[in-house]
Amino acid sequence: MKFICSQKQLASAITIVQKAVSAKTTLPILKGILLETVGQKLKLVGTDLELGIEQTIDAEILSEGSIVISSRILGDIIRKLPDAEIEFQIDQDHNMVIRCENSEFALIGQPSVEFPELPVVEEEYSYQISQDLFKNMIRQTIFATALDETRPILTGVLMEIAESNINMVALDGYRLAFRQGTIKSYENSKAVIPGKTLSEIHRIISDEDTADVEIFFTDKHVLFQMKDIKVISRLLEGEFINYKQILPNEYKSRVKVNTRNLLDSMERASLLAKEGKNNLVRFSIKDETMTITSNAEIGRVYETLNIELEGQDLDIGFNSKYFLDVLKIIDSEEIYLEFTTNVSPCIVKPTDTQNYTYLILPVRLAN
Repeated sequence: MKFICSQKQLASAITIVQKAVSAKTTLPILKGILLETVGQKLKLVGTDLELGIEQTIDAEILSEGSIVISSRILGDIIRKLPDAEIEFQIDQDHNMVIRCENSEFALIGQPSVEFPELPVVEEEYSYQISQDLFKNMIRQTIFATALDETRPILTGVLMEIAESNINMVALDGYRLAFRQGTIKSYENSKAVIPGKTLSEIHRIISDEDTADVEIFFTDKHVLFQMKDIKVISRLLEGEFINYKQILPNEYKSRVKVNTRNLLDSMERASLLAKEGKNNLVRFSIKDETMTITSNAEIGRVYETLNIELEGQDLDIGFNSKYFLDVLKIIDSEEIYLEFTTNVSPCIVKPTDTQNYTYLILPVRLAN
């Protein structure tokens, strides 16, 4: 096996496929990246058996073949080499020689027959969504997935596709994030995608690339195709919570407030809230003012904001982290906060669009 390729292209591809390589695996082969010639292209593959990432790059193929090489070592070497052509030569015993300008490395690889094949996902019925929209939908939902594995289904994001609409929903038992968008689709579909997979896709999507993301499903796997990159992931099994039953249809108090002003006040209030046991901040809503307070053993913070209030006055408490998480990802200048009682969930919505809803449970306040 012998080929020549660009350092820049190869370094970029290694960085991407490395996202699927697990450092903790007990199987040595999974710590490697598969390099394989395909026509006049070089294919790189990384997998941890749950997630697989494949990318092809241009290369001058002088003789065909394949090898598995340590992901960490290969990545470190290629990133340190100069921006020039790199020549690779691999013999029958899986010995690899890398040459670039004045540098030469010799590495020992593993046979590719031991490397697990990625699941086959038939590319028959595809859904297409713009990269910008998909990246934004991931950003506005992924943070609300559960981190602990006690309910594995909640570590993923529900993706529902019906007609030309796509809904993405994440919840962890304390808050829920719902984002709606438009998609080119031919049939309805519903699946729960691991949060880790979407997190990696969010990192992979390039701001320069304007092509759509293509999505393909099987019963157990999903394939995301982006130009010369494929991301294949298992789907989470189980029944996702019926989120539509959780979202309230009415409110008794609605606050309109500037997003940036509320974010700034909450960040200051959280400085003391973090000193307490449950990050507690208290909202006192009355007339055209919302007061945010937090008490800790070392002191107290008091913030006031101008608001527009529709409905009843209210005192209610929240975990400041859960509120800050959503304020950081809302792009709208103003938001609505909708309340029913001081022990019922609060709904956060942008004032200028109906495509995003965030629900957060309150913390009970001591009398």
